[in-house]
Amino acid sequence: MKEEISALERNFENGLWQVRWTVIVAVVCSGVTALAMFYVASVDAYHVLNLLLDYGSLSDNDIRSSVRALAIGHVVEVVDGFLLAIVLLIFSFGLYELYVSKIDTAYDQESASHMLAIDSLDDLKSRLGKVILMILIVKFFELAISMEFTNVYDLLLFSIGIVLISGSLFLTEFSLGKNTNKDRRSDKT
Repeated sequence: MKEEISALERNFENGLWQVRWTVIVAVVCSGVTALAMFYVASVDAYHVLNLLLDYGSLSDNDIRSSVRALAIGHVVEVVDGFLLAIVLLIFSFGLYELYVSKIDTAYDQESASHMLAIDSLDDLKSRLGKVILMILIVKFFELAISMEFTNVYDLLLFSIGIVLISGSLFLTEFSLGKNTNKDRRSDKT
């Protein structure tokens, strides 16, 4: 009876372990979506370049100023699109490495080893959080470009936004430095 239970338990655990392969769906979907976002951002970049081709020949300062503002807004959107694509790639790589297998090909290349150093779900969340923070900063910048200050209150809110962004960047780097020092201490022991 004891052997039957252990065989049943072993088969159940084996089946349960094989369920991890369903993560491949999320990995593939995230990878394909990342490629789609790279395509969208590249097309947007192409259109921004087309917009700027005639910039040097514009003689009217008002027109040039509006084209510059429009171009800067579009460049920010392009950066936003590329950052989102990177988030999806990091998510895809991280899920695969955490739940399926290490990406052996990547570790053969020195440049990729630091990008794929994801050892836990917390590592993955931390990396995603940093890139998402950058997306939010870019979005804030995009909104700030088109913002019109009509009174002191608008300027105060804008300044508070800048202080909050600076604080979030500081805290992110501070926590990163703390974790790096902790990792260095654990490596020495």
